[in-house]
Amino acid sequence: MSEAPAKRITDIGPPHYEKFLPPMVKENYGKWKFHEIVKPGVMFHQGETGDKLFTVRAASPRLIAVDTFRLFADLADKYCDGYLRFTSRNNVEFLLTEEANIDPLIADLDKEGFPVGSIGAPVSNIVHTQGWVHCHSAATDASGIVKAVMDDLMPYFQGKELPAKTRVALACCLNMCGAVHCSDIAILGIHTKPPATNHDNLAKQCEIPTTVSSCPTGAIRTADVDGKKSVEIQDDLCMYCANCYTVCPALPLNNPETDGVSIWVGGKVSNARSEPKFSKLAIPFLPNNPPRWPEVVEAVRNIIDVYAAGARKYERIGEWIERIGWPKFFKLTGIEFTRYHIDDFKHAGWTYKRSTHLKF
Repeated sequence: MSEAPAKRITDIGPPHYEKFLPPMVKENYGKWKFHEIVKPGVMFHQGETGDKLFTVRAASPRLIAVDTFRLFADLADKYCDGYLRFTSRNNVEFLLTEEANIDPLIADLDKEGFPVGSIGAPVSNIVHTQGWVHCHSAATDASGIVKAVMDDLMPYFQGKELPAKTRVALACCLNMCGAVHCSDIAILGIHTKPPATNHDNLAKQCEIPTTVSSCPTGAIRTADVDGKKSVEIQDDLCMYCANCYTVCPALPLNNPETDGVSIWVGGKVSNARSEPKFSKLAIPFLPNNPPRWPEVVEAVRNIIDVYAAGARKYERIGEWIERIGWPKFFKLTGIEFTRYHIDDFKHAGWTYKRSTHLKF
């Protein structure tokens, strides 16, 4: 009797990245001789074998329609044998082996509205969260602000050099899915009031023990309101995380009158020249003012302009601020210093090891 065929194991995680490497990249893996920036958004790699690879980087929205994917695929088929990749900051990179295809590809991208740039020291494409498009806890929009800010910063994206690379990120609430805690400039949506409690619907829509236990700070207590089982929230313990709203729709957190945007600066993940840094508060509150968020756009552009004029070569925003001092940063940018800038959580910054600069 023949043996049964072995069961194929499919739950093995993502496929190995080597399967998707272009042939030239695979053949030259670890053997690149040098690379250089040819012009804004275009990089050239020279292999030890003599092979030449050209990269054209274009910005894309984070939320991409199927038609856009098809457009990118068609351009890749036309100019670079079908090979492209997406970066962690929502850029699309076309990998070309023919130098003659660079300018026609850029012309087609420009015609379709996708700017080429961001290689080297310009402003990066903004990595961001879902915002009002999807997220239930968003204090601000994501795609709308990113579009407005990047429209204004386009000269810095397409070739106008900054002292060092500048990473801009947006998170639509304090849960920070957008990793803004370590960005040169962070745009962060903030709630300023605890969830409203709909006592009429709470017992019908929510499981009260689950709602109480969902709060990480213990701000929710059971309560009887007008003879109905409900909950009450202690305002001084609430940190606006929306955990309760996640399990109980009768505790909506979003408030169009009081939700807004804060701006943070000085973070970085890189270990180059200095240890990684957490972002620190620059502007505590700006209003949600769609569709173009002029206050946010002006604030971000002002910080970048001042940084560009005063920082040294290769100096990230946080390194520049540490050199000139925070008082001078507030003076140069014209940002008002308030009580919200006083950091009373003193010890974490000194005790958390955030770097690979280890000493034994």
